[in-house]
Amino acid sequence: MTTAASEPAGSEPEVRIAAGVLCGRREEGVAVFRGVPFAEAPVGALRFAAPQPVGTWDGVRPAVSYGPPPPQAGAFGMDALSRGAGYDWLTVNVWSSEPHAGAGLPVLVWIYGGAYVIGTSGLPEYDGARLAREGGVVVVTLNYRVGIEGFAHIDGAPANRGLLDQVAALEWVRDNIRAFGGDPDRVTVFGQSAGAGSVAALLAVPRAAGLFRRAIAQSVCGTFFSPELAADIAAACAAELGLRPTAADLATVAPDRLPAAGDAVGAKSASFAERWGQPAHKSVLFSPVVDGDVLPVTPWQALADGAGRDIDLLVGHTRDEQRLFTVFDGTLGKVTDEQAAMALEVFAPGPDGARRYREGFPAAGPGELFELVGSDWLFRMPSLHLAEAQVTGGGRAHLYELAWPCPGMGGALGACHGLDVPLVFGNLGDGLLSALLGESPSAAAEELSAQMRTAWTSFAAHGDPGWPAYDAERRLTRVFDTQSAVTAYPEETSRLLWQNHPFPVLPLTGG
Repeated sequence: MTTAASEPAGSEPEVRIAAGVLCGRREEGVAVFRGVPFAEAPVGALRFAAPQPVGTWDGVRPAVSYGPPPPQAGAFGMDALSRGAGYDWLTVNVWSSEPHAGAGLPVLVWIYGGAYVIGTSGLPEYDGARLAREGGVVVVTLNYRVGIEGFAHIDGAPANRGLLDQVAALEWVRDNIRAFGGDPDRVTVFGQSAGAGSVAALLAVPRAAGLFRRAIAQSVCGTFFSPELAADIAAACAAELGLRPTAADLATVAPDRLPAAGDAVGAKSASFAERWGQPAHKSVLFSPVVDGDVLPVTPWQALADGAGRDIDLLVGHTRDEQRLFTVFDGTLGKVTDEQAAMALEVFAPGPDGARRYREGFPAAGPGELFELVGSDWLFRMPSLHLAEAQVTGGGRAHLYELAWPCPGMGGALGACHGLDVPLVFGNLGDGLLSALLGESPSAAAEELSAQMRTAWTSFAAHGDPGWPAYDAERRLTRVFDTQSAVTAYPEETSRLLWQNHPFPVLPLTGG
């Protein structure tokens, strides 16, 4: 049991949690507590171990600065953020408008994305102040280990350490959130991209059972690895350093050096295509591992079997998921017939998937086909199938699509991957992703953000985002756009193409 300490008028907010007293800051009417450890630093003797409970402290601990990021890959220059930043990676941040034990507010716990190789809760786009202030919720963001530290499948270490970090953070929320005004029985976990893949995984992780009442998955990343595939990728990463893929060997390498090994393998991952299959074509090196212990089965199988029957689910995707990556790799408007044919051959479902895509989208040129199959394989269909699996298993799901074309980069990005993040948090002018909205957020962006924030916070409070639940007959879906509407699922051609695809565990395809 935790209780809030008294807060004299004009002073900074203080709360007492299980480990000790915290002093945060009051910013624009919201109490903020940053960099609060939920587990011991996973270095030294705890390197590559499951997260361990944090110790207590005496006196008042300042909670005014974000904790250091876990070691980061080089994408978007993220490696510079973590270099030399310290080792207390496993921290949470809390925003609350009513930081006292009797408030009983719903709680939203954010899990960031970043392809399981980058991400940190201290990015400005994840600031929870506006959600907390205007939505009447407590917002929690957390750090978890990514890349080799969090997801490499190595001898001598538990699998899915990044997921175990998330479970430990949710246990911290259960044990402490009441002191910040939160209701531990009304916790909603939400995340985007790899964060949504993590949310999906947590629905299937036995150790996470009972730690959250609701889940929101934004653009579910559909890659889940077999132990054999994950171990082979880990061996390739270790070989870059002249080491074996063991915890003992890799622990001899400074944490900020390890991501570079993953980057080096990622840069040549296409050469591993015969062994690693689809992930090699997309340079996806790390994902949750269906190891039979931490993660017994895929999320789709778990939900179809009823694992989420008592959890409300809100899930969806953007319309043009692949467009962001097409722009970043310089192929927008330049995709050749050969590139489109290869993408269809690799990613379309079933032996005749390429033919069925061409027949399903007869007017599509190579660029559109390339983007459609990429969007469907990695995000759109995994998200749709999560909703369908939840309904199959006797649970309730609400489905959405974000179709609003963002104005950034002259409108070339459409409703691309990541667009939902600034809209959901309401941080329309801060962070890397705010560039999707253009130099000055429009009235349309503000209105759409208000709609999405209301839906998310209403769902966290009551389990109802404001539109009917999804079912196999009507397939009702909220489409967020300039004129938002509830309609039948709009990507019907893709749905039919993928309706019999089980999203299985991704295997090691060659010896």
